[in-house]
Amino acid sequence: MQELIQQILPEAIAIRRHIHANPELSFEEYETSSFIKAALDKLGIAAVPMAGTGWVAVIQGTNPAAHCIGFRADFDALPIVEKNEVSYKSKNEGVMHACGHDVHTACLLGAAKILMQTKDTWQGTVKLIFQPGEEKDPGGASIMIKEGVLDNPKMDAIFALHVYPHLPAGTIGTREGTYMASADEVYITVKGKGGHAAMPQLCIDPIMIAAQLLNSLQSIITRNRNPIDQTVLTFGKISGGTKGNIIPDEVQLEGTLRCMNEPWRVKCHELIASQSKQICQALGGDAAVKILVGYPCVHNDEVLTKKANTILHQALGANNVVTLPLRMTADDFSFYTHQVPGCYIRIGTTNADGTQFNSPVHTNTFDIDESAIGTGIQTICSIVHGYK
Repeated sequence: MQELIQQILPEAIAIRRHIHANPELSFEEYETSSFIKAALDKLGIAAVPMAGTGWVAVIQGTNPAAHCIGFRADFDALPIVEKNEVSYKSKNEGVMHACGHDVHTACLLGAAKILMQTKDTWQGTVKLIFQPGEEKDPGGASIMIKEGVLDNPKMDAIFALHVYPHLPAGTIGTREGTYMASADEVYITVKGKGGHAAMPQLCIDPIMIAAQLLNSLQSIITRNRNPIDQTVLTFGKISGGTKGNIIPDEVQLEGTLRCMNEPWRVKCHELIASQSKQICQALGGDAAVKILVGYPCVHNDEVLTKKANTILHQALGANNVVTLPLRMTADDFSFYTHQVPGCYIRIGTTNADGTQFNSPVHTNTFDIDESAIGTGIQTICSIVHGYK
């Protein structure tokens, strides 16, 4: 297999660079979608459209009914101005593949080519899922599930690869059980009564109320949750007012809630809403609370992850397969993992000594050691060949 991977790696890198240079935002990936469809057509793989710009395709090996496993590759980009000075720098100002979705798509298309060439040597059915809109609620995964991506044929398991600059190229990481957090958006409007800043006695100051509310809401995390349940409540945006000597009528707060425990997540929503109302009312104002329910936790099925690790230890070497720490970030791959056994695999993308390609995802200098694409292709093909 290594020989085949090395043969197609330049082509896979070229695919990645083309997609990287032509990024498109979530649910607007029209050119990328057409590019993926043309690549599948070239391989002789029929694809069915789904979720607007997404595609689902099937490759059958010997004994197609033995099992069906899926591989998800997302392909949307982020609203970031790229600062890398490379030949494949984004041509779309203000849009960048800063989360490696170009890499994921290149890996899956590269693996598809090898799986087509070797389909007489592996069993079962492989479903290729090219998914739009991972970076934006409600998440392309939730839409594809509603449109039947898990059926016809029904999937027994699903995998996803994701870039990871915290590991060197050539390595991958997995973790059994819950791996990443849920992610919900929290919007609070603190309502007061505006007026002249020199006469606060005639006003109800929503800025002062908001300041106390922000501090108070953290007690939900420190005094209501079980300390072993990781939780983050962060407010990243406060807006309100027009001038320093004017008390506004209201202030808007925007934040994010991240949880690792689904029942606690629901309880936390209730506490945020009730505590916001009570504190604001106690100080003479009021609050309107809206919580947009986003992605659930990513759960890696323990049995499936053990199976994948066994296969990948043999394919990549035990030293190149590591156990990942918990992360409070999120991914809409979680929707799949709550429907069928799933396994989310990280691909190391930093160079061997860690001196290059070490910018975090979602930054304007993110890039990868492109040998990682070969590791991604090998990971997919090894799982397909070794899955029983």
